[in-house]
Amino acid sequence: MKLNAQHVLKVVLLGLFTLFFVNLQITGDISKYINPKYSFMSKLTAAIFFILFFIQLFRIFENKSIHHVCSTNCNHDHGNNRFNLSKVLGFTIIAFPIMTGFTIPPATLDSSIAANKGSVLTQMSGGQREPASLDQSLESSEPLVEKEHLDIYSDEYTPLLNTNYLTEAELAEKTAILEGSEQIVMNEDIFSSYYTKINDSPQSYAGKTIKMSGFVFKEGEFTSNQLVLSRFLINHCIADASIIGFLTEFEEAATITQDTWLEIEGILSVGSYDGYELPIVKVSNWKVIDEPSDPYIFPIITWWD
Repeated sequence: MKLNAQHVLKVVLLGLFTLFFVNLQITGDISKYINPKYSFMSKLTAAIFFILFFIQLFRIFENKSIHHVCSTNCNHDHGNNRFNLSKVLGFTIIAFPIMTGFTIPPATLDSSIAANKGSVLTQMSGGQREPASLDQSLESSEPLVEKEHLDIYSDEYTPLLNTNYLTEAELAEKTAILEGSEQIVMNEDIFSSYYTKINDSPQSYAGKTIKMSGFVFKEGEFTSNQLVLSRFLINHCIADASIIGFLTEFEEAATITQDTWLEIEGILSVGSYDGYELPIVKVSNWKVIDEPSDPYIFPIITWWD
């Protein structure tokens, strides 16, 4: 028996694909590609690649005494034929995504992507209503336990960061805080729902204090003291990402460059754009911060208590 080079190469590729998907789960980088509620698909993919790797492992040795008998018109390859141009091209195409996956780190969406999606002011003032409201989120969500078959009470269960899994009671509590408190804290787990509520009825929240973080986005329609403090909302994967955020006003806005991450505190007021009312944050305190490890916002996923 001797090693079959083509089967060895297949084993290496399958092993690398397995390691890549496992690494995404361990590092948490999976959330930079897809909504974490779909992470079970990544785990399933890793499991399938591992099974294929294990099966292929037993084929790397070829036994000269055993020959496969084909029909007269046999035209398929058992991995025993010599390398040719078509095989090299095939292996290269398969190897390319795993090579780039390991060598190119996942990049965070930034203002250049936001600019390609059109005017942010149009989106904020009613042109695009991507995020679901709190009530819509509750009605359309499937219970997590039924959807993903997870035992959330087991010792082995460890939720991913920023997955926005809330019970109905937790969701109701956070809704009550938004309506009753004079200070609104835009934490990642509730960001999109608070954002939609405030955007739908800015008059209801005028005068309240708001605290949030995000990256700076500017466009030509802004005055020198204005910028949008933004986050990307991902419903399924980065391909459907939409930008959400609040128009802010403060004197130093002109000195802050695009994509700088800020943490701000200010008072909500009401302005208008293109005939629509929109909330504006009059910033009183701000500071530059590092980009968070989980920069994206995800819709709420609820389960029953």
